[in-house]
Amino acid sequence: MNLWESVTVALESIRSNKLRSFLTTLGIVIGIAAVICVVAIGQGGRAMLMQEMEKFGTNIFYVFVNFREGESTRLGDFREVDARVIKQVVPEVKYMAPVRYSNMTLRGNQNESSAQVVGTTADFARIKNFNTSWGRFFSEDDNAVGRRVAVLDGALAIDLFGRGNPVGERVVINGNPAVVVGVLEEQESVLGFNSQQTVYVPLSFLQQVTRSNFIHELVGSAASKEDVYRAMDRATSIMERRHNAPAHYTAHSMEQEMQSANKITGIMTLVISFIAGISLVVGGIGVMNIMLVSVTERTREIGIRMALGARRKDILVQFLIESVVLCVLGGIIGTMLGYGGALLIAKLAHWPPLVSWWTVLVAFGFSAAVGVFFGIYPANKASKLDPIEALRR
Repeated sequence: MNLWESVTVALESIRSNKLRSFLTTLGIVIGIAAVICVVAIGQGGRAMLMQEMEKFGTNIFYVFVNFREGESTRLGDFREVDARVIKQVVPEVKYMAPVRYSNMTLRGNQNESSAQVVGTTADFARIKNFNTSWGRFFSEDDNAVGRRVAVLDGALAIDLFGRGNPVGERVVINGNPAVVVGVLEEQESVLGFNSQQTVYVPLSFLQQVTRSNFIHELVGSAASKEDVYRAMDRATSIMERRHNAPAHYTAHSMEQEMQSANKITGIMTLVISFIAGISLVVGGIGVMNIMLVSVTERTREIGIRMALGARRKDILVQFLIESVVLCVLGGIIGTMLGYGGALLIAKLAHWPPLVSWWTVLVAFGFSAAVGVFFGIYPANKASKLDPIEALRR
């Protein structure tokens, strides 16, 4: 019996026991579908995460106190002049801004809301590539003279002033009035990076409100992606020399954050795929079980084939092919269901499903391997039957 005849016999056996064959392959179908779906969603989610993080710019870096060495943030760790010095001295640095964060209550003409107040300089808008839908971002002059002006993000502007143009309106920040000079364009974020409402004010104004010159960190932008690490090294060196504090400062780039996030999502996808793959093992056990039943049912058929000249090798190959065909059919159905499920979930989550060709190949290869692995024992058992004993049944 050649290979094609063995496949034909296997398909005929499956057709004669449709319900049993379907139930047998169900575990393979679920396993393959789950693996493909999880891998596709994981890859799509990773691509969306990288896309979201790239919106912030891959050439951005942060300088902050090195807590890993047991250091603590103290008043005077950063000064506003530090950012200007680094920008002037380090050619790789294009923009540099000191930043201070605080949570305060804001009141507009329609509502009151709690929001994050960010005190910084004009360079911060250039670093973050901010665009305004109304008005402007505050200038260096606004910060230099301590003008009480504010720039709202889109969601906060709607919350405090409604849908109209709030530029020129007064917003009260912890009891301190300020004039709204701009509203940032609303940025849709699938992953929720911009979930917190934020108002941006000149650093000098926030220091007046809090009566403290404390600064949390320095945020910089390198001239190019290739200059980021050199800019980080030089910026931290300047801070250490200016404040006479060796190893007190460190820097971290957005590209490093992206690499860490990419690694974490990859590990999560791998772990979940492994868990989903357990169902393939369960499905393989089901295939082995039904093949053992098939050997028992077809004992007389095996005896007749042997009596007509079939070798043990022919019987082994025949039942092994039946097992592989069952698993491959399950793999085909599982691949279609997995791809369809990935499309549906990705559409609901608004991110691209990435079903790569290697995922499909691995799914087919694994389903065939399951058929071979769990089909060897039943096929071997069938090939070792004694023809005379088999004919007596």
